[in-house]
Formats: sequence, structure tokens, C-alpha cells
Amino acid sequence: MKFGYARVSGLSQDLELQVKQLEDQGVPRENIYAEKFTGTKEERPEWLKLSNQLRKGDEVVFTKVDRIGRSVKVAVDIVDDLLKRGIKVYIIQLDGYVNNKSATGKMMFNFLTIMAEFEHDMIVDRLATGKAYAKKNNPNYREGRPKRRITDRYRKIYEFSKTHSIRETAQVTGVSESTVKRIKRQVKQEEGNK
Repeated sequence: MKFGYARVSGLSQDLELQVKQLEDQGVPRENIYAEKFTGTKEERPEWLKLSNQLRKGDEVVFTKVDRIGRSVKVAVDIVDDLLKRGIKVYIIQLDGYVNNKSATGKMMFNFLTIMAEFEHDMIVDRLATGKAYAKKNNPNYREGRPKRRITDRYRKIYEFSKTHSIRETAQVTGVSESTVKRIKRQVKQEEGNK
């Protein structure tokens, strides 16, 4: 049986391109396991489901080596395990099956996993360098998400919350209870700073 695995690292990223590539490779949609999970984590729920279902003679298709796992060790361990279990591994990026029995096949796969890990490490380094520069040169730089602006809508929610419970405010306004609490805290801070 033919299966496919698609993964993106960020919640805002889209899986659809990978899913389409897997379908173009002949993987039925119902046999595609897809998730939004970082490749540095080994315990990926959809991958575990697929891996546990695979049997000798099955084939699993990946779009690129870095979809298997970001680190060389994770990717190599997964592929070695699949091949030992008699499961064929096809990588669209390689335009072929992984063959760890030939020196060339092993070298190509290892090279691509090393490059994927290198690319990830370079991104992490660039982000760290950018943050360090911003901290040093921007007096207004703050780590994390910027504080939300208090809009007219939030002010109305705050006014409503003065005479109603947090739960009632959340139900009536359609925001979460934690958002109501945050709005109250933020408006009180703003008023205190005036």
C-alpha cells in the first residue's frame, strides 16, 4: 500500500502544496498523514500513527528529506528503521527510492539530510543574530509578541466587564475569558500611567 507524509513546522504554514505533490505521486488522499509540528520533535502524533500502520511491502512517500526530520540522526534513524522493516521510502526531492545498500544512495540521502539540518541551523543563527542586534540597537525592542493595542471594541468590552462577570463578558462579546482578563489588566495599566 502507498502512503504519504506531509509536515510543516509552523501553525501558520500551509500543508496543501505537499499534499498535492503526494497525490501527484499516486498517494490516495485518505493515505496521506499530515501535521503541523516541528521536525526537531520526534514524537509527532500523525507520523507515529502512520509508522505504526506501515507493513512490509508498503511504500511511504515524502516530499523532501527535511520533512522526515530536521536532524540528520532523526531522519537517518527513521529511514533505516523503515528499510529494515521492508518498507520502501520514496522522496520526491530525490526523484527516487532511498537505497542505503549502495554507497551512492546512502551518500545522497546523508548529504541531503546534512544540508537540511545545516539550513535549519542557519535560520536559527540568523534569528538569534537579528534579536541580539535589535536588543543592542533598539531601545524599544521587546522580546515576544507586541502588546495589543486597545481598540474601541476592546474599550467597549472593558466597559461591559465593569458591571458583568468575566464569564458573562466573554459569552456576550465572543472573546475568551483570558482575553477579557488581559483587556481589563491592560486598560487599568494604561489608565494608571496617565
